[in-house]
Parts: sequence; structure tokens; C-alpha cells
Amino acid sequence: MKPTMKKTELKDSADIWNAVIFEISNHDFPTNNPLINESFLAFQYYSELESGGHEILFNWVQEYIEEVGITLYLNDLSVALEKIGADDYGQIIKKYGEELWRLFRALENGEIDEQAFYELVEKADRDYYALGGKLEQQLEAHFLNIYTELFEII
Repeated sequence: MKPTMKKTELKDSADIWNAVIFEISNHDFPTNNPLINESFLAFQYYSELESGGHEILFNWVQEYIEEVGITLYLNDLSVALEKIGADDYGQIIKKYGEELWRLFRALENGEIDEQAFYELVEKADRDYYALGGKLEQQLEAHFLNIYTELFEII
């Protein structure tokens, strides 16, 4: 059963943005709802990149990646980004994801100097920021397209 929202609570895109974020964050990831999973992955990527870059992303998803494997995580993330029209961001994940993860783990295990990891993080972050913040706009458009699938509007 979908949660109920009043039309008056969803007056504009900011209200919808907040409601969708609340709803997708209100579930333990992963859920059995592909739409929530994809939206959550895309939003978490955006949130983590905006607050600290690819290093922060891997700190956040480390346990999940260890459970499902880097290949599945990167595939799910890139597919989620592509489904919302953020193909350029999906390409960044495809280009840097596996090597970033390998270096992240090696750094955590004391097997490499941190410089190699941070050089690659800087490249990936630079590619992300070179896109000029399009991901926020793509997420907003996605949320506007899906909110009626997440909520029963009364």
C-alpha cells in the first residue's frame, strides 16, 4: 500500500522533492520495489558526491558493496542513473568505479599510499563537477515523474 499525501502538501517541485526523498529514505535498502531502489541509488550518489565526492560515496556504500560485490553495485548504480537520463554520470561510474573501489580497499588495508587513491578520486570528482550540476535537475525531473507512483494523492 502506498503512503497517502494530500494535494495541498505537494504544491510545487520543492514539496515533491522533499516528499520523494523522505519516502525513498524511509525504507531499508534494498527494498523489493525497483523504483524505490533506483531512485535511492541515484539520489544517494548525488548526495554523497555533493557532500564529499567519490571517497564519501565509497565510505557510505562499503558494507553494501561487500555484500553484493562491486560489479553488481556499479551496474545497479549506472542503470539507475541512466534511467533518470543521467547517462553522463553513469559513464563516470563505469569509467572509474571498479578502480576506485580497488584502490579504496587497498588503502584501507594499508597496501598502497593514499596518493594513488586520491589522484583517481580527483579525476572522477572533476568529471562529475564538469557536468555542471545537471544531476540535481535530472533527479528533480525524475521525482516529478514518479511521485504519483510512490504516493496515493488525495
